[in-house]
Amino acid sequence: MPGKKRKYNSRFPPARIKKIMQTDKEVGKVAAAVPVIISRALELFLKSLLTKSCQITQSKHSRTMTQAHLRQCIETEKHFEFLKDLMSRAPPVPSPQEDNGAKGVRAAQRSGNP
Repeated sequence: MPGKKRKYNSRFPPARIKKIMQTDKEVGKVAAAVPVIISRALELFLKSLLTKSCQITQSKHSRTMTQAHLRQCIETEKHFEFLKDLMSRAPPVPSPQEDNGAKGVRAAQRSGNP
């Protein structure tokens, strides 16, 4: 009678996580449960990041979460301090006032008004 193989319920593919882990030459064998645990940790991390970003988005009365909301979340929350280097490499996001001004200029150019 063949043994039953356990199936873990994870949102991120454990095989892909294992492959990423093994790109590091210092990582040897990886137990089957490790990618599943990493998957769950990633899920909890993303939930936390997106929940805080959503709160910022709603506080600004916006319906669409943008890179600016994520940037503000990373800059204000101590838990996400390790992501500041990543955000410094990302291109700057124009503020909503600058964005509206640019749209007004484009609209005036199309209509022929100076």
